[in-house]
Parts: sequence; structure tokens; C-alpha cells
Amino acid sequence: MMDDLKITEQLSLPVAELSFEAIRAQGAGGQNVNKVATAIHLRFDIGASSLPDTVKTKLMQMRDQRITREGVVVIKAQTARSQAANREIAMDRLRELIVQAMHVPKHRRPTRPTLGSQRRRLESKQRRGQLKQARGKISHD
Repeated sequence: MMDDLKITEQLSLPVAELSFEAIRAQGAGGQNVNKVATAIHLRFDIGASSLPDTVKTKLMQMRDQRITREGVVVIKAQTARSQAANREIAMDRLRELIVQAMHVPKHRRPTRPTLGSQRRRLESKQRRGQLKQARGKISHD
């Protein structure tokens, strides 16, 4: 059993901040699905976590259906046949969500069109205009 969920080289989350609940998986699976609680509900309270405030804010602002209004991330994992595997899958999904929230988009420096590209654009517009003008109306005299 590990003590921390490693998110990046510098950032990790204590597993104690995560809450796991075993539930019965849905869907087909034969007799096993009715007897064994292999699916996992992972709950993670963003506000009460040890994450940096900037990451908490970004997570709360994310438009993700897995994040409740109260700031609790709820992840359901039921793809694997074992509880341990589903637990790992749920933690991987949480890691991906936090990494996504930490991503800072690169600053875009606006550029100006080159003189050549401006000329080409105007010339093509002129050609197009001349082509349309040449179509003209035909008079039937």
C-alpha cells in the first residue's frame, strides 16, 4: 500500500486525503457482479486537500461533471474485475484531472501578417472580383 499519490515530480497527494468506497459494478458480468463489490467510488475533497491554492482554484473552476458544487471530486471505476485494479484506475483518473488543472497554456505572442502575404491576399481578391465582374448579365437583343 502506498502512502502518496504522485502527481508530478514535485507534487504528491497523501492517500489519506482520498476516500474509497467499494460498490457493486453495473452491467453484465455473470454471477460475480451480483456478489462482489469490485467497483470503486473515489472521493476527494478539493478544499480540504493539501494541494496548492492555485491548483485548488483551477480544479474548482473546471467544468467537469465529476466535480460537485461542494468541491468534491467523485470518480467511479468499474472497468476491471478486481477492486485493487479499479482503485488504481480511479487514482490514475484523479491524477490526470489534477495534471489537467495544473496545465498553464503557453502565452501567445500576436504576430502581424507579412507584406508578401498581404499582397497575395489583395491580388487574389482582385482576381476573384474581376472573374465575378466578367460573368455579367447577358442581354438577349
